[in-house]
Amino acid sequence: MSTPLTPEQIHHFQTHGYLIVESLYTPAEASHIRQIAESDPQVAAQAKSNSNYDEDSKNPSKDIDPRLVYTPNLADDTYSAIAQSQRLTAPLEQLFDDQVRHYYHLKTIKNPHTGGWQYHQDYGYHYKEFFYPSFCSVMLALDPATRDNGCLRVVKDSNQLGRLEHQPSGSQLIANPQRVEMALAEMQEIHCEMQPGSALYFHGNILHGSDPNLSEQSRWALIFAYVAAKNTVVLPEVEKGLSPPLAGWSDDEVAAATARHWDEIQAQLM
Repeated sequence: MSTPLTPEQIHHFQTHGYLIVESLYTPAEASHIRQIAESDPQVAAQAKSNSNYDEDSKNPSKDIDPRLVYTPNLADDTYSAIAQSQRLTAPLEQLFDDQVRHYYHLKTIKNPHTGGWQYHQDYGYHYKEFFYPSFCSVMLALDPATRDNGCLRVVKDSNQLGRLEHQPSGSQLIANPQRVEMALAEMQEIHCEMQPGSALYFHGNILHGSDPNLSEQSRWALIFAYVAAKNTVVLPEVEKGLSPPLAGWSDDEVAAATARHWDEIQAQLM
């Protein structure tokens, strides 16, 4: 069951563009989700490397890229169950004063000595799809997220800048470097360190990125992307792929789906 956000937490998100909710899941729950993701043959098969820097950029780990699995649709598995869980979505409904719709989710695999991500906004990627920046991503930590292993960095208050122009760099889009430099000169950069089971809610217009993982500690996480149900969808093909407004699964429903998925994985590995 989700614990309601306080007025102070809602104000923090609306003002600063991000909010860390500690212990949204217990360490034991996060450990089991991590075990499922690491054992899942589909994750291993679908994970793709991301060269997030141009060839001439100064990135100490640019030749060892982080990997991720992009999933646009909900299915009968652990990740989709969490995406629909009341525990995860109820805070979003408070933050947007609206129901939310699932857009996609990611399994991010940042193993030791792999690269990072340059500063960007999620709405910088998706403004062509949605009319309003009522867009939020939620990162659920499955490993400790620290400065040493390249935890997510956000630029506090940068959500108030609106959408910035983006340009290609390697396989990612990055926010205009000149504007990013100006933002860093005037705003505070926050390293979002988290323990497994904690969640980071970050607005579609907040600048965020991460340093390379130069440690021996992996940093796996799940990221879920949502839009407010009342947000106007610009592209018809995007509307077809969006979920209906989420009702919010109970903990029992999530646990049942997780157990089914774990049994399927074990059967595949036998």
